[in-house]
Amino acid sequence: MNPNIEVNQHDLVNAWQAKLPLLLDPLDKAEVRADEANQNSLRIHIDTAGRQMYSFDFECAYMDPREVRVDLVDVERDGRAVDEYTEVIQDLAGGYTRQLHECAQMLHGLTNPN
Repeated sequence: MNPNIEVNQHDLVNAWQAKLPLLLDPLDKAEVRADEANQNSLRIHIDTAGRQMYSFDFECAYMDPREVRVDLVDVERDGRAVDEYTEVIQDLAGGYTRQLHECAQMLHGLTNPN
């Protein structure tokens, strides 16, 4: 991981997997995985609740122990790619991005124990 982050990626994934559901709609489903290509990143998949049947894939990269960059990687609806630039998708993605930043803040004690 980043030399400034003193937690291994496996522990970070477990912490995110435990905390992120607390921030999401109770019916949303989230899966957090290690990014095999980048030790400083996590891959986060969120299936939306309800009949919308959207799924979002994000990359969450630690820039330092306190700051993450969240990038939307892909959006699908019922297993098919959709236009990411519609107002509905942008609103949903923006909400999830805020929740991912909030989760990173909740885990600040793990990533920056000083």
